[in-house]
Amino acid sequence: MKFLVLGAGRVGYAVAHDLIRSPRVEKVIVADRDVKRVEIVTERFTDEKIVPIELDVENEEYVAELMDSADVTISCVTANYNYDLAKIALQAKSHFCDLGGDEAISKKQFLLDEVAKDQGVTIMPNLGLAPGMAAILAHAAAESFDEVYEIRIRVGGLPVEPDGLFMNYSQVFSLDGLINEYVGDCAIIRDGKQYTVPALSDLETIEFPKPIGRLEAFATSGGVGTLTDTYKEKVQHLDYKTLRYPGHCDQVRVLKDLGLMSNTPLKLASGAEFIPREMLIQQLSQKLTTDQPDMVLLKVTVTGVKDRKPIQHVWDCIDYGDAANSLSAMSKMTAFPASIIAQMIARQDVAEHGVLRQELAVPVELFLAELAGRGISLTMVERSPVQDDA
Repeated sequence: MKFLVLGAGRVGYAVAHDLIRSPRVEKVIVADRDVKRVEIVTERFTDEKIVPIELDVENEEYVAELMDSADVTISCVTANYNYDLAKIALQAKSHFCDLGGDEAISKKQFLLDEVAKDQGVTIMPNLGLAPGMAAILAHAAAESFDEVYEIRIRVGGLPVEPDGLFMNYSQVFSLDGLINEYVGDCAIIRDGKQYTVPALSDLETIEFPKPIGRLEAFATSGGVGTLTDTYKEKVQHLDYKTLRYPGHCDQVRVLKDLGLMSNTPLKLASGAEFIPREMLIQQLSQKLTTDQPDMVLLKVTVTGVKDRKPIQHVWDCIDYGDAANSLSAMSKMTAFPASIIAQMIARQDVAEHGVLRQELAVPVELFLAELAGRGISLTMVERSPVQDDA
């Protein structure tokens, strides 16, 4: 099996790390336009399977050439490239998956479904933590019910020790992607109907086991993936919220209300212009540390009826980074699902062609076994319904 990994940042590095550990993987091309990232790949990976390449994904001809040499391409670059990359994959007849996160881009990709079927190509967007793993777990739980009422997904990447950190937070993934989550509208199902709500709304608190304690959760965009389409007219309530330490949401709202997340140019009194969002990213990159030990928390609660009894299935996971292999918790929990499913596609464990929803296409038992083999511990309990965790 041969793979092309586009993007050699934290997640791309983690994808490559996972791929080369499979005895059936022959080659992993890791491409990035940032020479320093390519050099890091060269320095850290001594495995002959790794082929580091300097590449700008806007160079479509070169991208197509590399895709043509791979069984599956995994995009770990900014989400706004994923539609164009999916089209190139169709031309190269290379299977393609990405980490998603941008609902508008994902919807455009699904317009390629018929062409992908005709070409015998599998395209699967949204293969990260959320969207991705969280949706697969939610669907797996829901499938065991006779009737489903609610699906509530809570996910967050946080520093283990927040004290003294700016906004009680550290940079666990792309700041551009983070701001996208904070500014976009959020797809939900409420009272059986599909809606969108503003990011940073519907604030609630959730208690986690000590020493984590109380966290806050609020609506952010992108994390629900295609679940609202899969479960429209099937559930009364479905939502996704991001977990943070208390107070973070209010701080982000101030930045947003000041217009600092906007891409609209502003003119200063001096006449100089600047893009507020670019300035904010620059400032946050200096304020938010990138070297703090982190953790990922996941809670997926599905409520419904089984054998005429109301029950809940609750998936829980708390995962930590792997310092020995230079893997943060967030990079692992984002990269490993993408790597696992890309390998499933290459092995034809996922043999269907077209643009696929991960929650419907991925064989759950195999997926969970692969995660467990990588040390990611997920627990699922069945209980009587309780009042919302808020």
